[in-house]
Amino acid sequence: MAHPKRRQSKSRQNKRRKNINVENPQISSCKTTGKAHVYHRAHEHEGKLYYKGKVVLDQNKSE
Repeated sequence: MAHPKRRQSKSRQNKRRKNINVENPQISSCKTTGKAHVYHRAHEHEGKLYYKGKVVLDQNKSE
């Protein structure tokens, strides 16, 4: 089996790996609000924080 003669540096390794994450993020629309957001991320709409179509945090009540 062939083995590299020298260890690759971290910067060279990262240059090779950086191209994996170049794609555009997937965007979905919320079922309850209809607002576009990135998958698996909470989003804000009218002072409320939504995740998976449910209110996670209501900023109007906390005041």
